[in-house]
Amino acid sequence: MKELLRSTDPTVIAFATALLQGEGIDCFEMDVNMSVLEGSIGILPRRLMVRSSDLLQAERVMLDNEITLGRSF
Repeated sequence: MKELLRSTDPTVIAFATALLQGEGIDCFEMDVNMSVLEGSIGILPRRLMVRSSDLLQAERVMLDNEITLGRSF
């Protein structure tokens, strides 16, 4: 699995997931339950992971839909 994007905005993650599923690309959201540690204030980013073999296609889908591939802060 490779990290496709990282964001503190859950709507970006949801939109990216829907786009990837529409293209037949499997993805997995990590760090979903970190809100327990942070107190639900949204400061810890969530990561969206894809298979290594799907990474280039997934990046193209994100860029085509103007989603910034934020992997580091």
